[in-house]
Amino acid sequence: MPLTQEQKKQYKSIGHHLKPVLIVADNGLTEGVLAELERALGDHELIKIKVNILDREARLAAIAELCKAGKADLVQVIGKMALLYRKNFSVNKQLSNVHRFK
Repeated sequence: MPLTQEQKKQYKSIGHHLKPVLIVADNGLTEGVLAELERALGDHELIKIKVNILDREARLAAIAELCKAGKADLVQVIGKMALLYRKNFSVNKQLSNVHRFK
């Protein structure tokens, strides 16, 4: 289910204070990156990702692939930073960025 504008606004304000938990470099989307993406989305629901790819088109393609691989919704892209959200129904409220910042 796509995010509403109100949800995106709330998640953007939460995401502003987050540090990137995943950094994608020139190697692209390796198995290690995808495994860490799955772990981070499972724990935190809302994560910030830094994509260190110089070509803008390749960077946006990598972000789209991350969303598809993690079954996550894209909240925002600013430069090399992307904010992804995936609802976790068995959430740990101490780890979830959404619940900690409400």
